[in-house]
Amino acid sequence: MWNTPALALIAAVFVIAGCVKGMVGFGLPMVVIAILTAVHGLTEAMGLMLVPSLATNLWQALAGGRLAEIVRRLWSFLAAISVFVWLASGLLARADSSLLTGGLGLLLVAYALVSLATPQVPPPGRHERWMSPLVGAVNGAITGLTGTYVLPSGLYLQALGLRRDILVQAMGVVFTLSTVMVAVALAGRSLIGGDVIVLSALALAPTFAGLVIGQRLRRRLPEARFRAVFFIALAVMGVYLVLRAVTAAG
Repeated sequence: MWNTPALALIAAVFVIAGCVKGMVGFGLPMVVIAILTAVHGLTEAMGLMLVPSLATNLWQALAGGRLAEIVRRLWSFLAAISVFVWLASGLLARADSSLLTGGLGLLLVAYALVSLATPQVPPPGRHERWMSPLVGAVNGAITGLTGTYVLPSGLYLQALGLRRDILVQAMGVVFTLSTVMVAVALAGRSLIGGDVIVLSALALAPTFAGLVIGQRLRRRLPEARFRAVFFIALAVMGVYLVLRAVTAAG
């Protein structure tokens, strides 16, 4: 499975994913899982994503000096994510792989369309106390089934009206926790092997190479245009995964 062409593809995917992360500040798990699911399957793609995702989000979670404040406000949101990542991941070993792949494809299409539309989500206001665990549960379930964790958490955190520096750190906290819980769930249920974790660690080098490239491109290319191209490409990949799942199921 891990022959030279496969390793070369994995390295190339992480360079691309790192480049996207360097350009727009997010998107690494989406790129990795969208492309590698089509080649190696969803569970392996989720495992390969773990170490680079953790490395690129941990600094964001710890920087800013607002960690205690974020945890105090979002503790129910974070707790719900943790619980539902574990619960939903239990379906990975039993669910039809084509069904999960199709679900991932639909999620990618939805995420791309929502991001292109840039909707203004109203703040929860006095409903925040019960909405936080509810949104966290939905987010955790999606993460446990697909390894992606930006929807609906990204929209919800923006709706809370956090200052920009706190918002960036809060997203880092959510993404880091989600990555850790995916790792715990996959390893605890024996869904990934040690070879996948080793390859994930080795993917750090191409990931950071891509980050450097992306940061340089960000100074030369209009970010709005790049974001549009990225989300359109993500939607196309999502449609491909849906069609692939339908074909496999048929």
